[in-house]
Amino acid sequence: MEAYIGTAVTLAAVFLAIVLHEVAHGYAACVLGDDTAKRAGRLTLNPLKHIDPFGTIALPLVLAWLGTGFLFGWAKPVPVNFYHLRKFPRDMLIVSGAGIAANFALALAAAVLFSIFPGLTAMLKLFLLYFCISNLVLAFFNLLPIPPLDGSKLFFGWIRRPWAGRYVAAERYGMAALIILIVAVPTVCAAFGLPVVDPLGWYLAHAMTWFLDIIGV
Repeated sequence: MEAYIGTAVTLAAVFLAIVLHEVAHGYAACVLGDDTAKRAGRLTLNPLKHIDPFGTIALPLVLAWLGTGFLFGWAKPVPVNFYHLRKFPRDMLIVSGAGIAANFALALAAAVLFSIFPGLTAMLKLFLLYFCISNLVLAFFNLLPIPPLDGSKLFFGWIRRPWAGRYVAAERYGMAALIILIVAVPTVCAAFGLPVVDPLGWYLAHAMTWFLDIIGV
């Protein structure tokens, strides 16, 4: 029973981090002139408004079942009309980076609470731990310059060249590459008894360790 409760707490932490990431995008866009997300009812913590069947439910469950050591996923992207923003490319960069900035801030808050309140219950400690980890995974994952991740817009979206626009718009190909990196390659290696090749896991683990070392946690 405790194992199921622990899994539920972990998944709740992952999902909350994902939802807050998307809300941050929508809120930043609204402040900067585009109320598309607000009109769509996406500036809310209501989970039903953000669920993506694969990224929010299936992928975290698969990663938990595979024992990858970390869980993450994504919600339905918040709709943003960049043409409604007041100043390009500045506002586009702010909106694209808002989710990442929110994840870093939330990870820092969770780490501080975990450190300064040692008397918290085991469940609260578990939630804060995985909330911190989930936010860091989301932040560093989204920094990758692979469409449709935020990093593709941060690194290439401001470049006024045809190839840059085509690269950022190549979302389906980028998503296929990400799924291969996340699930297919490690699974195939394990199935055939080969050394596990997991460049994404290596990157995320080292990036999170670097961040936690900086803040002294």
